[in-house]
Amino acid sequence: MNPIAQDLNKIIKGSNPHIFEMLSDMGKALFFPKGILSQSAEAKQKAHKINATIGIAKEKNTVLGLSSITKFIKDIDPDNYLPYAPSFGIPEFRKKWKADLYKKNPSLATKKISLPVVTSGITHGVSILSDMWIDPNDVIVLPDMMWGNYTMTFCVRNKARIVHYKAFDDQLTRFNIESFEQVIREQARENNKIVTVLNFPHNPSGYSLTVAEAQKVAEILIDIAQKGTNVVAACDDAYFGLFFEKDTRKESIFSLLAGKDKRIVTVKLDGATKEDYVWGLRIGFVTYGVYGENDDVLEALEKKTAGCIRGNISNSSHLSQTLVLNSMADEHYDRYKQEKFELLKTRALKVKAVLKNPKFKDAFDVYPFNSGYFMCIRLKDVDAESLRVHLLENYGTGLIAIGQKNIRVAFSCLEETDVEILFDIILSGINDLRKG
Repeated sequence: MNPIAQDLNKIIKGSNPHIFEMLSDMGKALFFPKGILSQSAEAKQKAHKINATIGIAKEKNTVLGLSSITKFIKDIDPDNYLPYAPSFGIPEFRKKWKADLYKKNPSLATKKISLPVVTSGITHGVSILSDMWIDPNDVIVLPDMMWGNYTMTFCVRNKARIVHYKAFDDQLTRFNIESFEQVIREQARENNKIVTVLNFPHNPSGYSLTVAEAQKVAEILIDIAQKGTNVVAACDDAYFGLFFEKDTRKESIFSLLAGKDKRIVTVKLDGATKEDYVWGLRIGFVTYGVYGENDDVLEALEKKTAGCIRGNISNSSHLSQTLVLNSMADEHYDRYKQEKFELLKTRALKVKAVLKNPKFKDAFDVYPFNSGYFMCIRLKDVDAESLRVHLLENYGTGLIAIGQKNIRVAFSCLEETDVEILFDIILSGINDLRKG
């Protein structure tokens, strides 16, 4: 094993051996290389005469760029987007995002968390989570309704084993705390380590936990950790902030779990992708919360994370980071975000209002939703894929089929005036299929 990785492992084990136990074999072996990167960083500080360390092209001490590129980006100096960004991310950007995490999650105020590491979107963050904390045959506890890409990342790439709990009760009225607790406790009895991904607002259902539900979920995980099971709790907060109802918890469950027990590692996966409506810019973050006050442990995890990035994509887009950082510095930033929030909230509430009409009751049930981009319906007597294809071919209407009975609707991309039209089309399609 590389001596740098050994040094990082020594820091982690010296502070909390349970964190080291939870790392995957790859996580234990990861490190951030000194080599060329550290030599270039040192030269940047001290080479006042000539610096021949940087693997980019320069002319007259300015980055060399094509006018056919730079002419489209008039308000940003090319030196702030054409060179490589650090594998950790732009330092100012990381500090700004961390400051905003405390602002958006006030109950984190007394807790110490890592400096966020910039990823190329939250999917990349999920992949880093998998590489650093999951070995083949490790158990990941997930709801039966889940984002399909988890299977690709956790199982196909890292050979993990997913164990499901029922996300909702049979009547589709609430989150199924009983099923979550039963499955978590069963797996805790059978395994020394379990991983769970807490994805709220939830994709595909659009559900977020209430204040009471979030507290209960946290209590369950803390209890099994205190009873001897190592827990990696990942908070996939891709749609964070889009909470549309009063009793919904407005903070990430990360703030309830971070630092709560020596056997819990809490990993926050979030980013500008959905929060700031910049999907194609691919900007996410990985942030850690662990037990204790040892800054060296958090820094060691940051270095392992940056090493994972360095050995994979090298670094996230410099231009994307600069754009989002500049956006966050805009004096109207909060107002702009609030305007978009209100727009999506109006659409979600319109869906709820339309679906109160009793004409839909015999055709489908509605899963609980209170946040995010999506909502789901459970069909009563027609096949989801058959309905999807029928609506596409006969009504020019596109939806997502999930399994045999569920249809996902992305109200985030619907005009408010199209909401009632859409559900009337769905009802017509169901009636068509019923007639055969």
